[in-house]
Amino acid sequence: MKHTLSILFLLTCIFSCSNKTVPTMVNTGSTNEITYLALGDSYTIGEQVPSKDNFPNQVYSLLKKENTHFAEPRIIAKTGWTTDELEEGIIAANKSEPLLDKYNFTSLLIGVNNQYRGRTVENYKSEFEALLKKTIQFAGKKEEHVVILSIPDWGITPFAKERDSNQIANEIDAYNAAAKEIATKYKVHFIDITPSTREAVNDNSLLASDGLHPSGKEYKKWAELVAIFFKSKMPANK
Repeated sequence: MKHTLSILFLLTCIFSCSNKTVPTMVNTGSTNEITYLALGDSYTIGEQVPSKDNFPNQVYSLLKKENTHFAEPRIIAKTGWTTDELEEGIIAANKSEPLLDKYNFTSLLIGVNNQYRGRTVENYKSEFEALLKKTIQFAGKKEEHVVILSIPDWGITPFAKERDSNQIANEIDAYNAAAKEIATKYKVHFIDITPSTREAVNDNSLLASDGLHPSGKEYKKWAELVAIFFKSKMPANK
């Protein structure tokens, strides 16, 4: 009995008598899990397709076969978001369901709504760079574990048939050139999926039912490219 009381007294002193605050556990997830955070807009959340068919979840499906520790992705994305709205969305998401301290991999695809709303490339560059810095931070400051995907060209879709497709293409190209320049500056991997999205002009199967967003078939092409890159950085399966 005396021995038990001594242990209780010792524990009480550790937590009550000390002037130091008891440290809070850092939320890093399971030590065995390989985690992935995907940031973006409709092209990341997968507007008009089942969630399993968006590109982050297809990346998960592909890599789960390669490594059983690959966890389902955390996706922070919403149709219509611009760069500044994604920034706000990340803050809101962290409040509702706290993000991990760091992820093994992160991806960023954002900007089409900036272009659609007529914002300047210069405005995009500054906000995109700020988002990329945050994306790298989420990857534990490992820039080699970060992927940027280029902005698809929606100007070739039936949705844009009354618009100037050449102007849209030129503006998308300017945005993507800016994103690639920033990616190079921070030494992160840039995947150019824009040429693939332009193939939809002759292949409707690459588009969802709304005639604007990509289909699961198109997302699969992106997912394969992302998965190949992530796989090259992953530890061997156990």
